[in-house]
Amino acid sequence: MDALTPPQITEAPDEIRQKTKTRRRRWSRYSSKTFYLFISPWIIGALALTLIPLLYALVVSFTNFDGISTHWHFIGLANYQELIQNSTTWYSLSRTLLYCAITVPISVAGGLGLAVLLNQRLIAVGFFRTIFYLPSVVPVVASAIMWKLIFDRDAGALNAILEPFGSPALTWLMDPYVFYVLVILTLWGLGGGMIISLAGLQGVPNELREAASIDGANAWQAFRNVTLPLLSPVLFFEVITGMIAALQTFIQPLLLAETNGTTTAGSVPISNYLYMVNVYDQFFDNQRFGYGSAMLWVLFIVILAITLLMFRSSAFWVYYEVDRDE
Repeated sequence: MDALTPPQITEAPDEIRQKTKTRRRRWSRYSSKTFYLFISPWIIGALALTLIPLLYALVVSFTNFDGISTHWHFIGLANYQELIQNSTTWYSLSRTLLYCAITVPISVAGGLGLAVLLNQRLIAVGFFRTIFYLPSVVPVVASAIMWKLIFDRDAGALNAILEPFGSPALTWLMDPYVFYVLVILTLWGLGGGMIISLAGLQGVPNELREAASIDGANAWQAFRNVTLPLLSPVLFFEVITGMIAALQTFIQPLLLAETNGTTTAGSVPISNYLYMVNVYDQFFDNQRFGYGSAMLWVLFIVILAITLLMFRSSAFWVYYEVDRDE
């Protein structure tokens, strides 16, 4: 009979409710402090490494500061006026926009194509995913040096392969071919986009594709009308981040330049003279910190404008399963 006796409740229901409320009050008392404690490293990093340097560069952009001398003063908008009238600045910006217009669409489309292929049931599919993803984790310096050795005129592997076919030894690292080498170097690391697209593809319900096939849609129609709309937020993310990264490209053209041991912005071929290379040239070769800061702020405005424009256009081609607030 004792085994069938239900356990006795030693505390009244009111006491249990009171203890529960007390525990909740204790947690709510410290919840906001705990939240700010956890995000404090990010806040400190954002202030020390982003906001304060950004405001400092804005102040310096209105001066003739050279980075060394203490004899500098405010010159107003003179740096911005010179920037607008400088043909070299416009050329470097146009080359950067061209580089962005070529590499971003190809990277997104190429990553999506690889993701579609590697989303199938294949033998050793994990191995192939790893092989395609590896280039994206190789440090950019190592990647640039490797491709520089491949395209070297005298000892490069590419000229050695083309030589038996009667091709002359081409100077790939000089104008105008070096720009194509830069594009190839960038596209070699599209495995990062492949992983993001693959994750998006695996989040698309199979039931929707099966329903489309039952309605008579072929594989391409199901991909175009079902998979792509559901994948559009992922592709939008890739386009935004790829565009921002492409507009700030700097290390690759600098490392691809043929030098005699000293790498400077002046040694970069004119085809690869991107905007950030020009900024580096103004900062460290010409010692014009004020003018270089003005260039950086102009680039910030350009990136912000393009990003806002793309967000406005996303209403026409990005599909969200949950309606966004207007």
